[in-house]
Amino acid sequence: MRRFILALALLASPAFAVQPDEILADPALEARAREISRDIRCPVCQGESIDDSSAPISRDLRIIIRERLVAGDSDREVVDYIVARYGEFVLFNPRAEGSNLILWLAGPALFLAAIGIAVAAQRRRVVPDARLTEAEEARLREILKE
Repeated sequence: MRRFILALALLASPAFAVQPDEILADPALEARAREISRDIRCPVCQGESIDDSSAPISRDLRIIIRERLVAGDSDREVVDYIVARYGEFVLFNPRAEGSNLILWLAGPALFLAAIGIAVAAQRRRVVPDARLTEAEEARLREILKE
């Protein structure tokens, strides 16, 4: 039973790759470091944050973040420092500025264009007149009498 509870506890808790020697003594700074590293992509794994990755580059980035925080940098300054060295690729949520603005606006613009095309196609659709001509009505009466 103990093994089951231990296994359940391990599965339910988040798996961080942060090593004990990386953790800062100040809980507030450590919380800030975890918050920042959650939004930084591992350059090797690409699908994991550096907080979850055990790649050596992720460890280096976690250490850099903690060093910058201890030096007194703000969260924004730490992220800017990382982006200046590794590019915006390391951000899980790229900033909505510069050339990235095209990426942020492309989705909503295409959605609005699709709605416009659908509305235009619906308006252009011609509904045929459902009434019968005199000849068709006469022929229908003949058929129904037989």
